[in-house]
Amino acid sequence: MSESSLRSFQVFEYLEKQAGTVHKKLYRQPSTALAIFRRMLPHLAKCFVMAMLYNSHPLPIADLEAWVRPDSRRERDHAISLLDRLHIFTTISEPGQPRAYMLTNPFAVSLRLALTGGGSHHSFGVPCDTPDKHPIDIDFLDTFARTQWEGILHYMVGTTGTGLQVGGKGATPSAKTLLQNGDLVGKHGSKAEITKKGFSFLLQEVNAQVWALLVIYLETADGLNMDAVEVLSFLFMLGSLELGQDYSTLTLTSTQVQMLDDLSDYGIVYRRSQSSTRFYPTRLATTLTSDAGALRSVSAGFDSALRSGDGKGFIVIETNYRIYAYTSSPLQIAVLALFARLSTRYPNMVSGRISRESIRRAISTGITSDQIITYLTTHAHPQMRKNTPILPPTVVDQIRLWQIEGERMKSTVGLLFKDFASLEEYMAPCLYAEEIGVLVWKNESKRMFFVTRHEQVASFLKRNSKEARKLA
Repeated sequence: MSESSLRSFQVFEYLEKQAGTVHKKLYRQPSTALAIFRRMLPHLAKCFVMAMLYNSHPLPIADLEAWVRPDSRRERDHAISLLDRLHIFTTISEPGQPRAYMLTNPFAVSLRLALTGGGSHHSFGVPCDTPDKHPIDIDFLDTFARTQWEGILHYMVGTTGTGLQVGGKGATPSAKTLLQNGDLVGKHGSKAEITKKGFSFLLQEVNAQVWALLVIYLETADGLNMDAVEVLSFLFMLGSLELGQDYSTLTLTSTQVQMLDDLSDYGIVYRRSQSSTRFYPTRLATTLTSDAGALRSVSAGFDSALRSGDGKGFIVIETNYRIYAYTSSPLQIAVLALFARLSTRYPNMVSGRISRESIRRAISTGITSDQIITYLTTHAHPQMRKNTPILPPTVVDQIRLWQIEGERMKSTVGLLFKDFASLEEYMAPCLYAEEIGVLVWKNESKRMFFVTRHEQVASFLKRNSKEARKLA
């Protein structure tokens, strides 16, 4: 899964759990509708939305299905399922009329406003109409964001038990509390220790990390006496703001003003003081709803553990499992130490070795072999990128084998479908699940099958059930 897909999936999972009334409130804000349209919908779903955006009549399902080639049925059903689960599509069923799809009113109205402008919704922020007496430039905002965010990573890496001291400013009390609430860091008496979930967090790209932390913030909003809808709307709004521009706090709700202090601790916004009526979004905020490429160009400038992989990698690994990292960043070195045994350090390089013990130690903390391989590939040195494949196959295979050594059973989260009345009734959804790529296991004699995601299969069964009742 790409980093862009990862962060979209994190927000999607949160949204999917919310009731339809929450979606209606969210979609009243044009910035929210635009952010979800841009970042959470596949291209085919976007085509469906744009084709129906200015259509005042419901679109018959048969007409929509005719737009897509028969061999792209999987992509079509996936797009429709996403639109349905996000409450963007609604199904219209009227007596004597074919079933049809229509865009939900709050979403359609807000998206039209976002695309054409107009209205007094202040959904995209209100720039300050007076100049700042002490102007803030983009370099200052980048430095502030880097310092605050690296403080969080410094704190997490300092709890790994690797023995490496990474220094840095450190995380603020509110950031530490959030890390504990999200089970990224556990508290054992007076000592903080990173959790398995925290190790996985460290290996993610910066923007995916930001969204992971913000989803935790959303889930704890009720405990902070905040309206979760206003919190999420504000986060989507931040993604639409302009870097370097100051914005007024006078049009924000009390919940959103309260958020500014917390987001400042994470380096997402800058506010000079709690009484200030203006705030500046940092690059971490303005890239919240941007594509992965835009963020990587930003994170490339951050002296962090997760530098971009677009030709600026720093890791060289040989077939004898020797590893060389051309970096002086304490964070990057500490992350490498999670799965490699580092032996030598120079002013601008560290060297070591990947061994069975180092990989097994990483796996015992919750890091998977796939995460290690992805990390090494993403951060491979430009010289390594000239090879095909990038990493030596012997190293990749051995890392996976070391993980398999300690695994005799693999668990898969999903849903079991059973108790079908006939073989014909069983075969249709089973074949459909296999076609859309969610089928894990099946047993025809027992008329049972297991899937990783059940929403599309459930929708398929409902459609078949309605069609059967009509024929009856």
